[in-house]
Amino acid sequence: YPSREVILNDIMSESLFLCLEGEKILGCMACIQGDDPTYESINDGCWINDEPYVAIHRLAVVEHGKGVGRYCIDWSINQYRNIKVDTHADNIPMQKLLSSAGFQRCGVIRNRWGDERVAFQGAFNR
Repeated sequence: YPSREVILNDIMSESLFLCLEGEKILGCMACIQGDDPTYESINDGCWINDEPYVAIHRLAVVEHGKGVGRYCIDWSINQYRNIKVDTHADNIPMQKLLSSAGFQRCGVIRNRWGDERVAFQGAFNR
């Protein structure tokens, strides 16, 4: 995961963004506008608001500890006012990154495979 089909769909829908240094790929993420079915139901909390949002999925970096993830999150905040994102409960570095960037932990969602994920939302004034 993600499969070639998922990546191609991200490219075709113009939702895949690359973080580059020259021609070298440092990381990538999908920023998908519109309602995400996995965010329809949330447990152990609630979303900050019901306004339109962008969902960040598949944030990946080539090398950890270089600030690429933070750069991608900061870029997203500068592009979009309302953002939802989820991560595995064991992904403490991502949870810390999101919290330090101003996202709030909102509860727990289930992804399309039924696995629980910690859900975050950021509502930013630009």
